[in-house]
Formats: sequence, structure tokens, C-alpha cells
Amino acid sequence: MKRHSVKILASVIVALGLLAPRFTFPEDQPHMQEALRHLQAAAEELQRATHDKGGHREKALEATQQAIQHVNEGIRYDNTHRSKEDRREHK
Repeated sequence: MKRHSVKILASVIVALGLLAPRFTFPEDQPHMQEALRHLQAAAEELQRATHDKGGHREKALEATQQAIQHVNEGIRYDNTHRSKEDRREHK
């Protein structure tokens, strides 16, 4: 029983070692974070606005929500696809 546990533990350690390079720590992205805050504020204001805008308020809200989604996807992409060296060069 003990040998079986040791083999399982060794397999888990090897698997984690192989997967570790794929995990990165999130990078501070102040411009993307600030853009996200502005877009979220804009979406809140659009939701509070009166509905007598000929459908344009709804379209603006939809476009703003899509922009929020794209900013979030951009942040996630950057956090998972760029090496530390690339990040230093782009600061």
C-alpha cells in the first residue's frame, strides 16, 4: 500500500512540474484596468438613462458590454500568453 501511495505522489509531482510553466502570475495592467473601470461606469450610466433614445441607448449599452468583454479577454490573454521577457520589453 505504501509503495502505491509513493508512486501516485511521484506521478502528481511530475505532472505538476510539467504543467507549472503554463501557469503565470497576473501582470499589473493599469491601462487595461482603468479602461475596464471607465467602461463599467459607462454601462451603469447607460442603464440608468431614460429609454427615450430611439434604440441608441440600448445599442450603446450592448457595445459597451462587448467592449468590457473584450478588455477582460485581452487581460486574460496577456496573462497567459506572454513570457516575462516580452512583458519587460512592452512596459
